[in-house]
Amino acid sequence: MSNSSSNIVIHWFRQDLRLADNPGLYEANAQGKVLPVYILDDENAGDWKMGAASRVWLHDSLAKLDQSLSGHLKLFVGDALKILPQLVKDIGAEAVHWNRCYEPWRIARDEKIKKSLRDMGIDVQSHNGSLLWEPWTISKKDGTPYKVFTPYFKKGCLGAPEPRAPIARPNRISYAKPGKLNGEVALEAMNLEPEIRWDKSIRDAWRVGEDAASDALETFVQDNLHQYKKGRDFPASGATSRLSPHLHFGEISPQQVWGRIRREEAHAGSSDLQHFMSELGWREFSYYLLFHWPTLPDKPFNEKFKAFPWRNAKRPLQKWQRGQTGFPIIDAGMRELWQTGYMHNRVRMVVASFLVKNQLLHWRHGEAWFWDCLVDADLASNSASWQWVAGCGADAAPYFRIFNPVLQSEKFDKQGNYIKQYCPELSGLSGKALHQPWLASAEELQAAGVELGRDYPEPILDLKISREESLSAYRSLKE
Repeated sequence: MSNSSSNIVIHWFRQDLRLADNPGLYEANAQGKVLPVYILDDENAGDWKMGAASRVWLHDSLAKLDQSLSGHLKLFVGDALKILPQLVKDIGAEAVHWNRCYEPWRIARDEKIKKSLRDMGIDVQSHNGSLLWEPWTISKKDGTPYKVFTPYFKKGCLGAPEPRAPIARPNRISYAKPGKLNGEVALEAMNLEPEIRWDKSIRDAWRVGEDAASDALETFVQDNLHQYKKGRDFPASGATSRLSPHLHFGEISPQQVWGRIRREEAHAGSSDLQHFMSELGWREFSYYLLFHWPTLPDKPFNEKFKAFPWRNAKRPLQKWQRGQTGFPIIDAGMRELWQTGYMHNRVRMVVASFLVKNQLLHWRHGEAWFWDCLVDADLASNSASWQWVAGCGADAAPYFRIFNPVLQSEKFDKQGNYIKQYCPELSGLSGKALHQPWLASAEELQAAGVELGRDYPEPILDLKISREESLSAYRSLKE
């Protein structure tokens, strides 16, 4: 294609809602006048269309992106297979660029779009703007994909070429200005905001957009990277990066994060830095698994688990979802999720273990609830993580590893600051009574103004009995 300033070139924004380090946007801008486009495609997404909390984030992120693009972002809702080729015809575009996504439904759709546009004589190019190492670039010596994280990351990723350096934000973007387009919608017409306004507390908990993502990274590097390895386990400490939603929506790229962290090698403790980089590696591993095993969101990675005796119990599931289990660390985590669209990673593992191992409820129930409630809901990470906790995933937690919520609470929230933030009705309790209110004396409960069953629920299960039932169920697979 000739390089002409009169050419109209579409950049299709997807999970790359930023201007800096955006390879697709950079190349589109180099080829001609850019028409920036975003399509909300629930039709091809099927069961994996965005959940409610993610839509709140998307709404605000698109608003920020449009500001960065000087109001030139064009929004559409519907089947991208139809919308994009029609848009190319309507405006006479000569090229289309996008950054690759790795969910199975997106891969299938994008291949069809590429063929359709190329059959029309359109120059179509896709780029890597979302991963440090794309899944097909890493494999074992025999050419097969890794199934275990440590060799995948240490031999595969760290033995591969270093991730590319971030690309600078364009100094100037020359925009195509076609006027109102067929099918174009306003942001408020995309129906991303809930009818019942439960989202205020989520918005109070976050700043959204590219600038916010950059600030979050810098704050983490300056304040918490040096204590990350230990601090990340304590939910009240605030020592995690909280970058996951920014990375999911592409408000910042993993290359930007990786490059910034590497610049701290002379200052931060090497174990802290390496531990954070391995967490970026787990994100990559989740996408790797999803790419090579596209049934990961629906079917157990370990096929033996098809025969697992999951229970079907609606009421206990609802108690878990609403943070009404009677176990303070579980309830605090589930309420944090509902109020902020987020949950601390240590607590995610504890509440997930409680659901699938203590309650023996299918991991897909947890996967679906997190999908709807998390602002960082990510198909790869969500499905890989739930399968890991359930014991049926790649490199999964062993079946006998059952997180004890009381021990986890006492160890990682000893003073109960996290519990008291999200279960304020327990604020008058302290010590063991805070972590196990069902064992508190009548005097302790009365002094704290807590009546179990009224102010705070009784435990919905016995930990010792549920552990034995869980071990028995898991052993049944071996037999």
